[in-house]
Amino acid sequence: MRLVLLGAPGAGKGTQADILKEKFEIPHISTGDIFRSNIKNNTELGKKAKEYIDKGLLVPDEITVNIVKNRLEEEDCKSGFILDGFPRTIPQAEFLDKVLSELNINLDYVLNIHVPDEELVKRLSGRRVCQKCGKSYHVIYNPPSQENKCDDCGGKLIQRDDDKEETVLNRLKTYHQQTEPLIEYYTKQGKLVTAIGQEEIEDTTKEVMKALGVK
Repeated sequence: MRLVLLGAPGAGKGTQADILKEKFEIPHISTGDIFRSNIKNNTELGKKAKEYIDKGLLVPDEITVNIVKNRLEEEDCKSGFILDGFPRTIPQAEFLDKVLSELNINLDYVLNIHVPDEELVKRLSGRRVCQKCGKSYHVIYNPPSQENKCDDCGGKLIQRDDDKEETVLNRLKTYHQQTEPLIEYYTKQGKLVTAIGQEEIEDTTKEVMKALGVK
């Protein structure tokens, strides 16, 4: 199974990727992880990427694609992979098509995990974290016994800036601007399948398996 995963922040993409990784025994390739690995190992591409990251600039597509290409050439990708966080734009998708063609690999599916924005805002803006020990909570799905107080250490629970509603809405806006053209791009290729994300992880997994035609 060779997959590209699409899904907005908070859609449960990472969780489903881990479930698919176990089920199909294929690697979950996150572009963030590959960047960190290349920078840590001081590879040529890692050095180039670091130059841009240190300046606060976006890493050019050409470098990103080559880092992804190198990862896809590794032995554990022979029987399949889950690509997460790439491509994000049409030029990246076109680059990826070129690389896959060079490697004589065909994508099986592009899986889009769709969750309505209002649900994503509820999921993300409800997150709280203990200032003292870092334990995570959610005001709806995993509330503390006492409001704004950590069950483990009694520390104060805070909302991170990333989880504030305004920030969440901006992240979703950026995501839609980038991803909607990708959805159209892969629909035209006949590769896009959509799973509707549910509140419960198990229910989302059922939707994902159904979308992939797996029993």
